[in-house]
Amino acid sequence: MRNQNTITKGIDWSVIWLYIALVIIGLMSIFANEYKEGESIIQPILSQSKDYGKQTLWVGICAALAVFILLTDSKFFTATANLLYGFGIMLCLIALVVGTEVKGSKSWLVIGGFRLQPSELSKVFTCLALAKYISRQETDFTKTHSHLIAAAISLLPAIITVAQNETGLALVYFSFFLVMYREGLPPFILIAGASMAVILILSLIFASETLLIGFAAVALVTIFLTRHHFKRSRFLLWAIIGLWAVASFISAVAIPYGINKVMKPYQRDRIYSLVGKPYIPQNPEERAELEKLKAKNRGKSQNQSEYNVIQSKIAIGSGGVLGKGYLKGTQTRYDFVPEQRTDFIFCTIGEGFGFVGSIIFIGLYAILLFRMIVIAERQRSVFSRVYSYGVASIFFFHITINICMTIGLAPVIGIPLPLISYGGSSLLTFTILLFIMLRLDADRQMVLR
Repeated sequence: MRNQNTITKGIDWSVIWLYIALVIIGLMSIFANEYKEGESIIQPILSQSKDYGKQTLWVGICAALAVFILLTDSKFFTATANLLYGFGIMLCLIALVVGTEVKGSKSWLVIGGFRLQPSELSKVFTCLALAKYISRQETDFTKTHSHLIAAAISLLPAIITVAQNETGLALVYFSFFLVMYREGLPPFILIAGASMAVILILSLIFASETLLIGFAAVALVTIFLTRHHFKRSRFLLWAIIGLWAVASFISAVAIPYGINKVMKPYQRDRIYSLVGKPYIPQNPEERAELEKLKAKNRGKSQNQSEYNVIQSKIAIGSGGVLGKGYLKGTQTRYDFVPEQRTDFIFCTIGEGFGFVGSIIFIGLYAILLFRMIVIAERQRSVFSRVYSYGVASIFFFHITINICMTIGLAPVIGIPLPLISYGGSSLLTFTILLFIMLRLDADRQMVLR
């Protein structure tokens, strides 16, 4: 522990003020969704009977934890990175076996009356472990085996999270590939990932036979246009044929298998709704499951995910340019938008403060991300730089997907808006991520390994 007189030395206060502003906005948004005129404001906080009361308690816990982190020696995080990673994996496995099931996800542990989601907290531990591995003197991140080890560190918690039925949260771990790219991961891997996403979308829109014909046509045209290079080397020809074969296999075999055999019916329904196509179940069991879902949401929409997004768009659109005003929204205050305190909390901001307020709000996030990149680039230590980029990548992924989700540009995968959405595990995780980064930045003159 360090002397209290030095707690603020070297701290980037712009990030702290942005953190405070966003946490306050989050509390106000949760309050706006729950408060009814004439009710007591203080009593629900003391009795913890409402979500904004519970979130207020978590804000106090996170504030104390933030001070504790700022008083901690930076070397503690490098020394315990691997130990914390192992601890996080153990917690995720315990939750998988004996955890409490919430909304179909067995990813929660109940500790002393508090619910904790280890897969959320493991993002911190994974970020530390990845930074520890890449910063080792013996790690040559230009080598393929180093890339594979780093990918394994990042994706092991994701695999366990998928087993817990938290697919959306598992996708967040792919944000660490942006960090690896900054540290030397070949660009073609990111290009391959983007290509996979394009093939996935095309596979949802078009039939397999149509795609196979399209890929073959593109390959033949490419071979015809580059035929003059084949005299010097046959490598380009075989590369084109290989890419055609891989794309065909992915679209005709891998993606249909993943969607039809791995995903659950409601997940397939969400994926297909993204491209505006109805999901038609292939067997009686799935058909019965979706019929139950439709019956539950009778009068709302064809399916729950579509209903959520439609109501979200209505709420945001009803805000207009300047918004209806704080505590004056109708769509969010009267529970027309499902999950409006968690996944769809951006609707409250859009309806209450309109387009202008939403742009200002997103601007706060943009400034925060910019400050994170500035902090990352000024580090002397590889460990601190990798960790800071990891934090920025996690925030960027959450912000982008959550906001796109609420306006219908991304599937509803159920990830929170950083520092805004209701949830103690989420607020705790993002607080720890940020304040460890600030502690490392305050000691940036040190070379940590």
